[in-house]
Amino acid sequence: MGIKNSSKLSQKAVIKQIVKRCSNMAKKHGLETEEGLPLDVPKGHFVVYVGDNRSRYIVPISFLNRAEFQNLLQLAEEEFGFEHNMGLTLPCEEEVFESLISSLR
Repeated sequence: MGIKNSSKLSQKAVIKQIVKRCSNMAKKHGLETEEGLPLDVPKGHFVVYVGDNRSRYIVPISFLNRAEFQNLLQLAEEEFGFEHNMGLTLPCEEEVFESLISSLR
């Protein structure tokens, strides 16, 4: 199950699919509670992978409403698609991503 052409889906539908995909991956790997929540990810957050080393970051869901973060999601869809097993991977250097999330907080 991947994200369909994002231009045909509302922003809310795309975000819902991203969160569902991340949840399904955690379920598949036994990394969640009985309620379906990831063991190490607080409520209201999700995981992204960034950089050449695919470093894992836990970010607030509220970032999904920010234009800067949406641009990264669009780049991720263009570069990687959402049909891969690594999780939500963003095409961005770690230093740039860290600077971005610092400015969003």
